[in-house]
Amino acid sequence: MRSMIPDYLDEVLAGVRADASGQTASYIPELAAADPERLAAAFATADGEVYGSGDVDVEFTIQSISKPFAYALALSDRGVEPVLAKIGVEPSGEAFNEISLESDTGRPRNPMINAGALTAHTLAGGARLDAGERVERVVEGLSAFAGRPLEIDEAVWASEMAHAHRNLAIAHMLRSHAIITEDPMGVVDGYTRQCSVLVTTRDLAMMAATLANGGVNPLTNEQVVDAAVVRQVLSVMATCGMYDAAGDWATRVGIPAKSGVAGGLIGALPGQVGIATFSPRLDVHGNSVRGVSLFERFTSDMGMHVMEVPPPARAVVRSNKVRGEGDAATRILRLQGGIRFAGAERVVREVVDSAPTEPRVVLDVSLVHSIDDVARRILLEVVRRLTLDGHDVYLVDPERVMPDPDPGDGGRLTVVDDLQHALQPERGSAVSAQHVLGESQIPSGQSAVDHDRGTSG
Repeated sequence: MRSMIPDYLDEVLAGVRADASGQTASYIPELAAADPERLAAAFATADGEVYGSGDVDVEFTIQSISKPFAYALALSDRGVEPVLAKIGVEPSGEAFNEISLESDTGRPRNPMINAGALTAHTLAGGARLDAGERVERVVEGLSAFAGRPLEIDEAVWASEMAHAHRNLAIAHMLRSHAIITEDPMGVVDGYTRQCSVLVTTRDLAMMAATLANGGVNPLTNEQVVDAAVVRQVLSVMATCGMYDAAGDWATRVGIPAKSGVAGGLIGALPGQVGIATFSPRLDVHGNSVRGVSLFERFTSDMGMHVMEVPPPARAVVRSNKVRGEGDAATRILRLQGGIRFAGAERVVREVVDSAPTEPRVVLDVSLVHSIDDVARRILLEVVRRLTLDGHDVYLVDPERVMPDPDPGDGGRLTVVDDLQHALQPERGSAVSAQHVLGESQIPSGQSAVDHDRGTSG
């Protein structure tokens, strides 16, 4: 069986591809020349699985998406209180490049606007680093979040520096308030190099997943920053990451996020998944037009609004074993806990990795206390695809926690009260149905996996 999650990503990209509104970042020549038709989306789970569609491996510059990660490095290197003394955490309600400083302290209002990001750049690394060493620290830190070495696009850096007058003005104001103590030109140069780091959509999804995973990179298992830093960063992303559109984003999408003027957009859903999209045309707020539409679709389809996510459940896959041999062989997957998107995705991966050859496959949900709608649709699509692969599929569901167990066109599911009924097919009652997971509706959720791939029961 093939996972349906890439199919979903293909379909949602197709749904926004025709939208040609917005324009590339015209005030930076290198970015203005970007191909406006580029389009990509990727999910990276907290245990390292990456799903992508479109131009996921095309490189572009990270731009303002670097801000939460540089802020995380500053918090990690200097401590929360010293950073708070220099950078506030209040939404500004203004555009990313506004000269927005507190009237009494001179602090930038938050680290997501340029004033705060310039300051955060100076706080990454130790206090005695020179400008070049600080850039090295930032690039190394961004690379740790991505799980691979990243490099600076020198052409973009040069193009941005030639038009960095506003950032230079902001840096001089910060220097006048003693918020930064270094040469403003060197600070802007270093910050511009930070923004000119090359990434792919796949990289950004993994960087977001590192935040979603409590600061641990899911690929390298490196603790890039600690969980307390992540909490601070995600909180600021949730309230300030989308600039003067932050309130609308928080209510409509509800995923801590950050955009960049090269067309990237990330979201980190704690404990579950990192999301990234790429489309260069921007709206009036400087956010990717099609990226925003994609995130609205994700949260609508999959219930990803952060206010809807419960605490992590235990492992969803309790065991994966085979009973019997030959024509009598049955693969039994016992599930447990509460199942949402991430838990259902683990079930999908368990089935894909197991590649069942047995005539019968049993999904035992007798230890499951809840299955939300998106998880239900994923699991029923698993049933449909297993049926199309030639398996007889049974659902052990004594408490009827799976509502409307309709596996869709071509699917067939037998619902039974206990495992023995599944092992004795003539005692079950068949359920056939119309398509459930149509219209590309896929999901949201939570969990890990504790699997036991035995060969006998």
